Amino acid sequence: MAVAVKDCLELQLLELEMLLSMFPKKGEINLDEDAVPSVQRYLRNTDGGLPLQLEYSIAIDVGEPKVKVELQVLLPHMYPHVAPQLFARSDALHRQQQLQLNTGLASHISSLDSGEVCVYEAVQWVKDNTLPYLENSKISSESASKEVVVKETLHRMWIYSHHIYRQELRKKIFDCAKKLNLTGFCLTGKPGVICVEGLRENCEEFWRVIRYPNWKHISCKHVENIETEKSIDTLRLFCAFEDLQFQAHGDYGLRNDYHMDLGQFLEFLKQHQSGHIFQILFGVEGKLSDK
Repeated sequence: MAVAVKDCLELQLLELEMLLSMFPKKGEINLDEDAVPSVQRYLRNTDGGLPLQLEYSIAIDVGEPKVKVELQVLLPHMYPHVAPQLFARSDALHRQQQLQLNTGLASHISSLDSGEVCVYEAVQWVKDNTLPYLENSKISSESASKEVVVKETLHRMWIYSHHIYRQELRKKIFDCAKKLNLTGFCLTGKPGVICVEGLRENCEEFWRVIRYPNWKHISCKHVENIETEKSIDTLRLFCAFEDLQFQAHGDYGLRNDYHMDLGQFLEFLKQHQSGHIFQILFGVEGKLSDK
């Protein structure tokens, strides 16, 4: 198995090197700075644990005038013998059109020969097939703009996890929230709690990204939708995406298995008009101690 994985990872690096030469401009390909070194370290010594899966995004120009479509790529260790995880998104596409575009992309990739690298093939398919979806999106937007009242909806998700410790996971959470213009917070420790608020499609994209591929012990406990004829920014409870850490108690051993002070967390929720969420998250009514 180690030899097969090694061969696959070598192909993944060769494909990425080719893509970087084809998309040399800053911002065209985004990947974590430790992604490639992590794979290279494993290839030098396959006795260690498997590296993180290669994950990057490619900015693709489509149509005239140019519209940016981002192709998000996540490669299983056995790719190209296992299909890559691909997702195309663009601010110019409505949610339904984006889903239709990705359905077509998945169908095309599944029709290709197994064992062959195919990320560039996916890039070409997105370039050649996105324009009709963009034109439909423009027509839909023009029709919507003719309506007298345009309402927006703020979407707020309350996510519970058994714990949140790992630095790379926390980085992924904060990077994704910033990228999708979401406000809220991430409570680090045990338990872990995340709140994100913003446009519905952005919240759902955040939820899709952070729980993939298999984050165990995580669930979306509660969702709020608030409609307004003004900007959704007027409904936000948080002005940024905060790194929330309170005084912890418990075992400070190697596992860092410590519990956050939920009394302080309850006080924080009440300060942000969300005290009722405590019972939804933990199943008990929150009470502040007398001071």
